[in-house]
Amino acid sequence: MQKSEAEWKAQLTSEEYRILREKGTEYPHTGKYNLHFDNGTYACKGCNTPLFESDSKFESGCGWPSFDDAIEGTVEYVRDTSHGMIRTEILCANCGGHLGHVFNDGPTATGQRFCVNSASIDFEASNNS
Repeated sequence: MQKSEAEWKAQLTSEEYRILREKGTEYPHTGKYNLHFDNGTYACKGCNTPLFESDSKFESGCGWPSFDDAIEGTVEYVRDTSHGMIRTEILCANCGGHLGHVFNDGPTATGQRFCVNSASIDFEASNNS
């Protein structure tokens, strides 16, 4: 998905733009989906691509929404050496929007913790929630 920066700025709030397009991070424990556990699907705020199912969400205590897996093929993984750390950045595979980072310290069988900014996702409840 290709959009100009002007188109992204017109579509997103300033906070969403800062996170999705400028690789920002929201403050921990401030995002609306951090402690959100309804049944449904979390999609990219930039392009509405479904990224995470609610059954993969868990409370990690890190202050950001955490998932143990992404919907197959929806997330790209990029080595991130910013801030003096080596991490794996996660991006929406469709629009390239910055979602957060993934770590290999998750408590479930996948061993992964997708640490996602609430401002980079939207939630759609399932019909059986």
